[in-house]
Amino acid sequence: MYLDEAKDLMSKALNHLSHELTKIRAGKANPSMLDGIMVSYYGAMTPLSQVSSMTTPDARTIFIKPWEKGLIVEIEKAIMMANLGLTPQNDGQQIIINIPMLTEERRKQLVKQVSQECEQGRVSVRSIRKETNEQLKKIKGASEDDIKNAEAEVQTLTNDTITKIDSLFKKKEAEIMTV
Repeated sequence: MYLDEAKDLMSKALNHLSHELTKIRAGKANPSMLDGIMVSYYGAMTPLSQVSSMTTPDARTIFIKPWEKGLIVEIEKAIMMANLGLTPQNDGQQIIINIPMLTEERRKQLVKQVSQECEQGRVSVRSIRKETNEQLKKIKGASEDDIKNAEAEVQTLTNDTITKIDSLFKKKEAEIMTV
């Protein structure tokens, strides 16, 4: 029971990390770069993706076409407030965002950011392992051998998940450093 729960929590931690890494731009235009942006829509904060369509006609441009023209100013304001280093341009119908080329220094900063995100993922996986091992030790009527075997399974699960995190890091690092 505890192993399934640990496996599920580690899987969720890995999915969360993967989602966070998609927000870190690698020099190519990608609508997921704007995932965290919230727009004031009739007084309610609404995700940008729910009030507009986003397309990438090429590797350096994102077009944002709001469902209602009145939202253009709100979307522009939200993008500027998100502090992503992107400058929206309004042509009256849609918002155009040109993605600038990354400098070598900026690429290194992004790799550092990816490294920090991955380390947070590793820490959360290790804390899941710790909590699971503590729960295993509290099981009444379980032999020491059973607990040791279960802890070994949890450790294997932890190692596998951390290997996947390392793989995500290497993949994202390569994506960022490729000019």
